[in-house]
Amino acid sequence: MTLQQWRADWQHADTRRRVWALATPMILSNLSVPLVGLVDTAVVGHLQHAHYLGAVAVGSMLVTFVLWACGFLRMGTTGFAAQACGRADGQGLRLVLLQALWLAVLIAIAVVLLQRPLLELALRFIDSSPALIEQARLYVGIRLLSLPAALANLALIGWFVGLQNGRAPLYLLLLVNLANVLLDILLVMGLGWGVAGVAWATVISEYAGLLLGLWLAAQLLRQHAGQFRWLDALRLRGAAPLLRVNRDILLRTLALELVFYLLLVQGARQGDAVLAANAVLLNFLMLASHGLDGLAHAIEALGGHAIGRRDRTALRRALVVSLGCSLLMSIGFALAFMLLGPWLIQLLTGLPEVRELAVRYLPWLALLPLVAVWGFLFDGLFIGATRAREMRNAMLGSVLLVYLPLAWLLRDAGNHGLWLGFHLFMLARGLSLAGCFVWLWRRGRWIPD
Repeated sequence: MTLQQWRADWQHADTRRRVWALATPMILSNLSVPLVGLVDTAVVGHLQHAHYLGAVAVGSMLVTFVLWACGFLRMGTTGFAAQACGRADGQGLRLVLLQALWLAVLIAIAVVLLQRPLLELALRFIDSSPALIEQARLYVGIRLLSLPAALANLALIGWFVGLQNGRAPLYLLLLVNLANVLLDILLVMGLGWGVAGVAWATVISEYAGLLLGLWLAAQLLRQHAGQFRWLDALRLRGAAPLLRVNRDILLRTLALELVFYLLLVQGARQGDAVLAANAVLLNFLMLASHGLDGLAHAIEALGGHAIGRRDRTALRRALVVSLGCSLLMSIGFALAFMLLGPWLIQLLTGLPEVRELAVRYLPWLALLPLVAVWGFLFDGLFIGATRAREMRNAMLGSVLLVYLPLAWLLRDAGNHGLWLGFHLFMLARGLSLAGCFVWLWRRGRWIPD
């Protein structure tokens, strides 16, 4: 593609309008997610002992592992819904939604039944104080009550994005996260429930969001003719492509979770203060990733829609605009973290040792958006194309060939070595996806004839 064509695609007014029409509400709604983490950290970070903050960090990370592992409920649903929308297939839209919701229910039941052995297995490798482990166990036990609603909300959000509707996820996530913040303040700071209050705030908020999400889905389906095929959905009839994509996304996500789990374990072995400092800094990463994901959602929906219509030009324009906007946003996050990071750290915790360590390692987090942006953007592109196998292979290669060897080589380099290995892993993940896309595009295999 020539420089002139790049410039023309970047300046295409209709594509910019469509990208931002989708990205703006998704960015706003996504940014509300890490704000909950910031509030969780702030209310617990001002309790008397560091192990409360560490317990919420460990407990939320373990629950997040489950939610991330089930991220295929959102990502897989988006691609198929977007392509069905591009074909104007109302029947297909209904079937994709029902199958995704039914999968969410089945997975939630399985996790709840297996929660005790899974939790004990995960906590066995956390080398931390008994007080921290006890509070983490309390937190996880309560949080898992929200799992059916949380997984169903993932499926609903993916389906909304596939329909190129950014407002519905905005309303759903704003309700969940604002309710979570208010309940955090009430239950922890007002009633003194501590770690349990943080967990119960999430449980109540997720079920409120589910009720709103189901109502919004019913309103949107009025615009697409078709009928619900309940038995086909319950039997998962015709769901083989969805299940294959979900399987590959699950493997990809488990590999990513392994990286975060090792980051947690290696930090915990350096003491409660280092673990708490890393937990504070990971809130910065969540803030950047959810913001960049807003643009990734735009390329998911527009890319999938273009594939459904077999429109190579529309896909290319959406990619160029999303890429340029993502780079500008990542630069903005990096500058904001460097300038405002020390102030945010003081806001999040009143523990002097944790503050000092978090400020020491802050430059790593300031650099991270510039390194990670490629992975977020190309994830969105591959999700819209339902090319989960390539996503799986790129992630497994980055973990096995880059992160695990570096984790071993840098094991004596302390927390700096921990963050260096993580940066190189994120860079490898993005570059491998970009290279795969270029290879497929040049051979005309991205949009089959």
